[in-house]
Amino acid sequence: MVATHPTSERLTTVLEKVRALGPDLRNRALSAERAGRLPDETIADLDATGAFDIGSPAEFGGYELTVREQLDVVSEVSKWDGSCGWTVWVGASTNWIPAGSGAQVVEEVFGPAWVGPRVAASSHFPASKGRAQRVEGGWTISGGPWTFGSDSLWAPFTNLGCIADDGEGPYLVGVQVPRAELRFLDDWQVAGMRATGSVSITLAEDQLFVPEHRGVDFRHVVGGSLDNGLKGALWKAPTLGWAFSLMAGMSIGLAQGALDRFLERAAGRPLRGTTYRNQLEAPLTHLMLTEVHSKIRSATLLTRANADETDRLGALAAAGTPAEPEYMQMFSARVLAETAYAAKWCAEAIELLQRNSGSTAIMESEPIQRAWRDARVITLHGALNLEALSENYGRLMAGSQPHRFEGITTLDRFAPVAPNKAG
Repeated sequence: MVATHPTSERLTTVLEKVRALGPDLRNRALSAERAGRLPDETIADLDATGAFDIGSPAEFGGYELTVREQLDVVSEVSKWDGSCGWTVWVGASTNWIPAGSGAQVVEEVFGPAWVGPRVAASSHFPASKGRAQRVEGGWTISGGPWTFGSDSLWAPFTNLGCIADDGEGPYLVGVQVPRAELRFLDDWQVAGMRATGSVSITLAEDQLFVPEHRGVDFRHVVGGSLDNGLKGALWKAPTLGWAFSLMAGMSIGLAQGALDRFLERAAGRPLRGTTYRNQLEAPLTHLMLTEVHSKIRSATLLTRANADETDRLGALAAAGTPAEPEYMQMFSARVLAETAYAAKWCAEAIELLQRNSGSTAIMESEPIQRAWRDARVITLHGALNLEALSENYGRLMAGSQPHRFEGITTLDRFAPVAPNKAG
């Protein structure tokens, strides 16, 4: 779908390069799936398009596109291959974690030259098996493994979620760990998004010392309370609006790519059980296509509106006039719920296309079946529990508070943050 908002020259250039690369991404998808990871060639090619720079700080040579512009890039990449789209999504939307960890971490992550995503993240929820203990000059971390380490195979740092307890109850710490200190397990055997290589991670040794600045109370990360030295409005944008608008962009791109592929392969294809010699001439195809269009368009309009609002809220905060906490909470809850619905609608659209594509659509070489599996994986992401997110937003609509819990998607992030014990 063609963007209807004003586009920057940089966005236009990135999109043109991604579209030129797209057929290669699709051609490599099957071998990448079988390998369980994208080849280094693909990471380098995506890097050359600028896709890994879209959410990086301008102070370090990044493109720092708006969230609305980043959405277009993630959707375009996902149209050609879901695993590539996932990798670009993580590469852009995870940047808020180092940005929320202070200026020294920002310098370490974005300062050096690098090909590929800059940072990955793994197991940021209370059930994390990671443990962090304060010691002189920093932290000792242990435990693991840390699961679902998307982008960790290619990033110079992975931010590991660890549970710490200084005697006043457990809390989550985000710990920035160099890749040389990590080991990657060969355990990514999954139904979809197979080439993302989202493996589990362990430490190279039983314990690891981490300098103090690399371990940050995660309440400060989600609250944006630490000075990171970055000036752009992107770094003041609500992180849930940023991360989840782009997440919905994956679903939209997958559905649009599946629709394009269906129209391509259906032309001239006879429709079994009817006298239609061309599937595209059959009324039942026309009805199905309109339903597919409506699902994709509904998801797209919701997501674009959320991305635009994320940018607006970032600009307000950067100008020193942030929105009221009550509105921020409501917006964040809404983004989560609407992202889950967007993923659901797009997965349903792809299922309709696959079901009307004949038995050959089950072949490994057919992009439609891959899009079908990849889209369902998005709906199963731990942060996209449709019913739980719907309850939380509905509670807010009804005048009640949402459930209180720890982790990246907590809605209880607008209360005052305790003083930074890490300094």
